[in-house]
Amino acid sequence: MSAAGGGERAGHRSVHVRVPATSANLGPGFDTLGLALSVYDELVVTELGRDGLEIHVTGEGAASVPMDASHLVVRAMAHAFASVGRPLPGVRLEAVNAVPHGRGLGSSGAAVVAGLLAAKGLLEPEVELDADALLRLATELEGHPDNVAPALFGGLTIAWVDETGPQHKKLLVHRGVSPLVFVPEFTMSTSVARSLNPLNVPREDAVFNVSRSALLIAALTQSPELLLAATEDKLHQNYRAQAMPETDRLVRALRAGGFAAVVSGAGPSVLVLADGAGRRLEAADLAHSVVDTPWDARMLAVDFKGGTVKEYTEGST
Repeated sequence: MSAAGGGERAGHRSVHVRVPATSANLGPGFDTLGLALSVYDELVVTELGRDGLEIHVTGEGAASVPMDASHLVVRAMAHAFASVGRPLPGVRLEAVNAVPHGRGLGSSGAAVVAGLLAAKGLLEPEVELDADALLRLATELEGHPDNVAPALFGGLTIAWVDETGPQHKKLLVHRGVSPLVFVPEFTMSTSVARSLNPLNVPREDAVFNVSRSALLIAALTQSPELLLAATEDKLHQNYRAQAMPETDRLVRALRAGGFAAVVSGAGPSVLVLADGAGRRLEAADLAHSVVDTPWDARMLAVDFKGGTVKEYTEGST
């Protein structure tokens, strides 16, 4: 095969990438558990056949994301190319974003994964970036694997890091689990949210979360009726509540009503893991009765595929 920049690479090759939103933590699974959801960022990346960078963004973040090489998708692409010793070619990036930014639904993880998958598509068949390489590169950019793992692989993921690097296990979610996400108009900085967590926690709180995390795996894969107990948390949500009083109020009201509500990622969105589609409607009605600020209630599905990349031709999807 020809080297990058020559042969078939001069032919304005394009790839189409689709990456789901994610919700991390899921209550007790702090920095460990993540769930892929049916909201998607989509982009088409085309090699220009010359140096240069063109970026076009519509949808979420269109007015705020950078339009230069600091764009997170472009940074991820460059990181992937550099990992195999190649410079990033000139590209045109056309993005249609649906994952809300700054709301705890994995927008930065989705951007990282989108860039890596775009690079994977452009490098093939000369270079193969396998699943392990993609997770490693994504974690290097994102800092931890809990959001990028479900964005890459779909479903429910358990993510951890050992001496060889980041690892993951994908699990299938019980068909009775029905996600509902409440998205507010206000945002929350992940770095600010993380700064509110103490460096040390009481032993009994750690044991509490270990037990609930184990139970949550069973609830999500086998026994949805256990979701309320399984989503209890003492490691991060209470510490962050002061920065998100509306989120905290909604979570408490939903849980008091018997719904498995948690802060989605670093917040401020709220995720409800309902044990049936009908229960989602009840949760939405309850939320409407207790909030006095606008929340967008989105009834979603679990995404089981994760991020995808394929050759793009005009008119294809």
